[in-house]
Amino acid sequence: MASPISAAGAYANMARIAADPSAAFAGIGVAQPKSETSFASVLKEAIGAVHETGQKSDMQTQQLVKGQSNMVDVVTAVAETEVAIDAVVAVRDKVIAAYEEIMRMPI
Repeated sequence: MASPISAAGAYANMARIAADPSAAFAGIGVAQPKSETSFASVLKEAIGAVHETGQKSDMQTQQLVKGQSNMVDVVTAVAETEVAIDAVVAVRDKVIAAYEEIMRMPI
């Protein structure tokens, strides 16, 4: 439910930053950050959404154990959490690859 939307939002934010690279550096070196969205805030929101999705999945699982939920809701919640975590891992891998590429550049 929230996880695919969160992942789509995170990918949309990453695409916006890719289209306008200056948006990723908004607020760096400035005492007061601008109203533009920074990469850090996008990343923080994405991680928060994944955390929230995981908590919902845990809650659904606990309700199933108590007999207050059905299996379909639990499987759906767990699948959404898995999709969200996969999206975060993909972004992490891209960031690491970009860092490694920058470190290989000659000065």
